[in-house]
Amino acid sequence: MAVVSLRDAVRELVRDGDVVALEGFTHLIPYAAGHELIRQGRRDLTLIRMTPDVLYDQLIGMGCARKLVFSWGGNPGVGPLHRLRDAVEHCWPLPLELEEHSHAGMAAAWVAGASRLPFGVLRGYRGGDLPARTRVATVTCPFTGEELAAVPAHRPDVGIVHAQQADRHGNVQLWGIVGVQKEAVLASARSIVTVEEIVDELQPRPNAVVLPSWVVDAVCLAPRGAHPSYAHGYYDRDNEFYVAWDPISRDRDRFLDWMRRHVLETADVGQYHASLEEAVVA
Repeated sequence: MAVVSLRDAVRELVRDGDVVALEGFTHLIPYAAGHELIRQGRRDLTLIRMTPDVLYDQLIGMGCARKLVFSWGGNPGVGPLHRLRDAVEHCWPLPLELEEHSHAGMAAAWVAGASRLPFGVLRGYRGGDLPARTRVATVTCPFTGEELAAVPAHRPDVGIVHAQQADRHGNVQLWGIVGVQKEAVLASARSIVTVEEIVDELQPRPNAVVLPSWVVDAVCLAPRGAHPSYAHGYYDRDNEFYVAWDPISRDRDRFLDWMRRHVLETADVGQYHASLEEAVVA
């Protein structure tokens, strides 16, 4: 494990054509890392996420993705992801392959990947047409004879998450609403964790997840690196941003102008937030 800049971590650990997961459930979504993928022009990625929202809308709209593996996609509280929809319906900027699952199926796939198992097992996918349109099979329990759904394990090339803290030895701690961040890191061949701060020692906290240094390839200091999602104990969710994103993302030219100004023409997360503040003042 090494404490490095986010730019260096992405350059060294993420390659064109990789399967990449940027996980976080409402909370601690790794926006700063996703923006660095866009700045470095990563292409042909298979993106995995239980709930792809605005960050994946941005990655898809900037031509980074060829495939999306997901269970629900939308702008929280607002509506559809317009860049995702444009890619599916009109192949802009590129065609996008979809592999859709249920939330339970995605969770089972993450647990299987983190456990180094080939597939996850669950009761589900019954009564609808999704099994005929995605990667799901059936298995028979050797003990009861029950027929169950099986989903292939998620085993990304790179897992990327955001957390509140890392210590100077590279151990990482996140708390609050935790989704499948732990599983995403454990299931991945390589991993990047962005953090709000680096502290001398991690203090035990209720409902905390600790990722030991030996499962993390790179720790990157990125204050406010989850904005516009929130980091419990550091800042709130920016609901106004999510509302504002809807009209921005509807129009291709407006979307590209926003991404150029606030992502491509900024060097890092600090400059990104400075550009947003300048836009609000203007």
